[in-house]
Amino acid sequence: MRFIRELRKSASRLKKRIVLPEVQDERVLKAAKFIKRKGIAEVILLEKDKISFENKKRYAEVFFQMRKDKGLTIEEAEKIMEDPLYYAGMMTRLLDADGFVAGATYKTAEVIRAAIHCLGVDKEIGFAFGCFIVVLKDKNFGQEGVFLFADCGVIPQPTEEQLARIAIKSADFTKDILGFLPRVALLSFSTKGSSKVASVEKVKKAVELAKNMRADLLIDGELQLDSAIVPEVAKIKCPDSPLEGRANILIFPNLEAGNIGYKLVQRLAKARAIGPILLGLNKAISDLSRGCFVEDIIDAVAITSILNAK
Repeated sequence: MRFIRELRKSASRLKKRIVLPEVQDERVLKAAKFIKRKGIAEVILLEKDKISFENKKRYAEVFFQMRKDKGLTIEEAEKIMEDPLYYAGMMTRLLDADGFVAGATYKTAEVIRAAIHCLGVDKEIGFAFGCFIVVLKDKNFGQEGVFLFADCGVIPQPTEEQLARIAIKSADFTKDILGFLPRVALLSFSTKGSSKVASVEKVKKAVELAKNMRADLLIDGELQLDSAIVPEVAKIKCPDSPLEGRANILIFPNLEAGNIGYKLVQRLAKARAIGPILLGLNKAISDLSRGCFVEDIIDAVAITSILNAK
């Protein structure tokens, strides 16, 4: 896919140092070999028995200072730094690496917890969320087949304000990193008032909040999926929508819908799903599904490199 090739090419120009802390997984080793051969990034394979004693002490001290108000002791901090995931997080925080990619063997909750504890949350947004770059073979949808899906990995039941901020941050990510005009649809099972239950009202209020926060962005909702991405359906169900059925960013109303949605598209449409990319942290990192493919790891490294160059 041309989009994927361009993504990898952009990363290769940056030469970022990305940590992979799951060397026990064969997929990670295969991905690292490919990344090195193609020059996509400088991969640091983090083997637990080769963790530097000096660095572990240094990282533990910083981590202790960050978490001592939570009751953490220096002994506990040193023990935590024996975990390659947290060690990778502190490598990134202290600029011994530019980012890390994990999740092939760790659970998403474990990756997110380590990322938040080591890197911290960006005060501007106040929380972390996960998005996927979804690349379809059918170029008639989205931006020539490319979509951004969010949140598909972190927040089970986002509030109205969280939905609004997810929409805005996703739009900025799309414009700054993916390089095309964001067209944001907040999804529901209702289109423009066809239902008035509480979950639909939450999406409607989120749309209003997002528009008030960022009047410059093209955002609409609440919209059913077909109203958001099929122009012919949009003409019937929401003829006044500024998206005109050509959304390229899909904001899901909750985590269940987002997680199910991206996996349906990935498996049934044989789409590429890169992510979840964790946004809202002080440094960008990428999580992986434990069902990931080697190609997913390669592309997560590429996008993590690009994000941390901004």
